[in-house]
Amino acid sequence: MTQGEQDLILLGSLIPASEKLYIWAYSIDSGLIASSCPKDEEDMLAQSFRILGGLDKALQYAAGSDNTRPFIIGSPIGMQWAIVTEAERKSSLYFVIGPVFYSSPVENQVRQALRPFLGSWGNGMWSTELLRLLPQISVMPYAIFTRYVLMVHNTLNREQLDLDSLNLEQAAGSKAQADPAGERDRMQVYLSEKALLQAVRTGNINYQSTLQNSIRISPGVGISGQDPLQQAKISIIVFITLVSRAAMEGGLTPETAYSLGDSYIQSVIECRDSGELSALSMAMYHDFIYRVHALRANPNYSHAVQKCCDYIEFNLDRKICAADLAALAGYSEYYLTEKFRKETSRSVTAYIRSVRMERAKLLLESTTLSVAEIAGRLAFNTPNYFIQCFRESVGCTPARYREQHRK
Repeated sequence: MTQGEQDLILLGSLIPASEKLYIWAYSIDSGLIASSCPKDEEDMLAQSFRILGGLDKALQYAAGSDNTRPFIIGSPIGMQWAIVTEAERKSSLYFVIGPVFYSSPVENQVRQALRPFLGSWGNGMWSTELLRLLPQISVMPYAIFTRYVLMVHNTLNREQLDLDSLNLEQAAGSKAQADPAGERDRMQVYLSEKALLQAVRTGNINYQSTLQNSIRISPGVGISGQDPLQQAKISIIVFITLVSRAAMEGGLTPETAYSLGDSYIQSVIECRDSGELSALSMAMYHDFIYRVHALRANPNYSHAVQKCCDYIEFNLDRKICAADLAALAGYSEYYLTEKFRKETSRSVTAYIRSVRMERAKLLLESTTLSVAEIAGRLAFNTPNYFIQCFRESVGCTPARYREQHRK
């Protein structure tokens, strides 16, 4: 039995079996070593961790020399994991805790969120099996999940990390820079809020990085008081109000938006736990975005073409070609490109570029990322090529666009 397997047995004993919260031991070099997960679920949940991007994020985080605290990893379907490393063997081994949902998953929403991932693995059976397993996956409040994560970390590293330390690391993996009174921070908060609401207006289902960046920059409305839970409720109610207005601007009817917002606000008022509040806030934001996305999806697009459009939205950080989309849709490349052009009135290449330009404009308006960083995030070979494409599409350079939209 390897040392990793021995540690797994010890760490697994910290979590009651009734919680159905599993621990996985991974080697940075060779992948999954062992897990506490039942064998009939292990392959499917490990595959889900990989397909939904958790494995890549975990490897990147575990490889960082300064990343020694637990790190929470989310996914577009609301499934969460935590990464815990042991300082002494950090270069070779790490542990994954999960998966969990903070609130009961809604099958239709999960099914829609899974669509962009199917073609990249060429197997629709994976999503079918995952949907079947949804009722078996643990649902627990954020606060309880993080307590277990800290318990595992502290046992593994023989230290007493507190909840505040975990929260600082959860969103971005690094401590937010503190300058609470500075004008620069006020601008950062404004820009992150602008990006959050724009994601709702446009029904941008690839919102995870925007949301995580906002959490890193600001914990919410700065209201002083003796009751932290009440402060959190006020902050989330303000957030719900802003999101519901943005959703109406994105096309959601006032009847639906007001009714939905009132329902979430009532749930906030009734909450008695900060972890439940966090889960409720995430679920609300996800709900509004997917409702707007469904409205804005072109009814004239076939299922295959809409699936390709969603895939493009989720993968702007990597090279995308017609062959990828053809495999996703299950068509030949020639047939897919002709079908795509007929339904969207644009070639695949032109459509991908237009979506990248829209994302570039949002990043220029709502972040302080450099032009080079934005070019890298949008998979352009060089910053100069990005600037050239941006000028051709928008009519000015990225720097000039940022200057015009920051006034």
